[in-house]
Amino acid sequence: MRLGVLDIGSNTVHLLLVDAHPGAQPVAYASHKRPLSLVRFLDADGSINEAGQRELVDFVQEAWAFAGRHDAEDLLAFCTSAIREATNGEAVLDRVQREAHVMLQELTGPEEAAMTFFAVRRWYGWGAGTILDLDIGGGSFELAMGHDSLPAVATSVPLGAQRLTRDWLPEDPPSAKSVKDVRRYVRDTLKPVVKEFAPFGPPNLVTGTSKTFRSLARIAGAAPSGAGPYVRRVLTRTDLGLWTQRISAMAVSDRIHLPGVSEARARQLLAGALAAEAAMELFEIDQLEICPWALREGLILRRLDQLVLEGPLEPPAHIEPIQSERLRAARLHPSRARA
Repeated sequence: MRLGVLDIGSNTVHLLLVDAHPGAQPVAYASHKRPLSLVRFLDADGSINEAGQRELVDFVQEAWAFAGRHDAEDLLAFCTSAIREATNGEAVLDRVQREAHVMLQELTGPEEAAMTFFAVRRWYGWGAGTILDLDIGGGSFELAMGHDSLPAVATSVPLGAQRLTRDWLPEDPPSAKSVKDVRRYVRDTLKPVVKEFAPFGPPNLVTGTSKTFRSLARIAGAAPSGAGPYVRRVLTRTDLGLWTQRISAMAVSDRIHLPGVSEARARQLLAGALAAEAAMELFEIDQLEICPWALREGLILRRLDQLVLEGPLEPPAHIEPIQSERLRAARLHPSRARA
């Protein structure tokens, strides 16, 4: 079957179409995305403003039509911290459903962490033992650990790279005081979280599953994305520390020349590096591996499992598919794709 996953994140909005069936590895078929940073559309009261809402509705309508044109049979649509933490998040979800006719399922932070872990476990298998996964998004930082398919502990903290940049690193290049302040804030926020993981002992494998970690590993010498997903990519604490210091002295215009760093993410690169560095230090991690699968793949795999099992999986997340009949109608009648 061709399955679509519509991901409304803090940095980008992304539709991924994959060809998959139960028991097989999902194979990417096509994708449609836009660098829409909803965090930048927040008003002083924490609400997503009118311009941000229009951009979001337009993209969801585009994504729905794209899925129909490319013969998608099922669609999962979800949103994470950008809408979850907006003061008018519920109203925004209602507007998307009213105007784009797509219901976005809101994932909690722990659900997001757990579904990402689920994908990591599937990628590495049971032989990896206990896994600790770290995922730094635009609005939040998810952490999960366990030795089963789903984690024993999963949590989320407001330490996303875009959020930290907006709140703590306004200058370009940043001042030494700003870097010191955000470093202290990140460590103070993570310390009690790290204590929650202590009872589970040291992990056998530590992974990073976000664009932030992929970019940092690439800067530190890991293979480019063009080398494919099966090339082992690692990020060491030593290399991360060196590059964090270098990045802190760079202007945004200089960061875009680093390998693997896009113009859209160059500004928030330092904040992501500081959050990653603090996590690796507090967990006493010397090295982590970059996992090519993350949240989207976790939701895809979970949906495929639902096709095999008699009932839906229980916690952490309940993601309802969009009716496949509507997708068939969109394919047969493209002019009705938004209806």
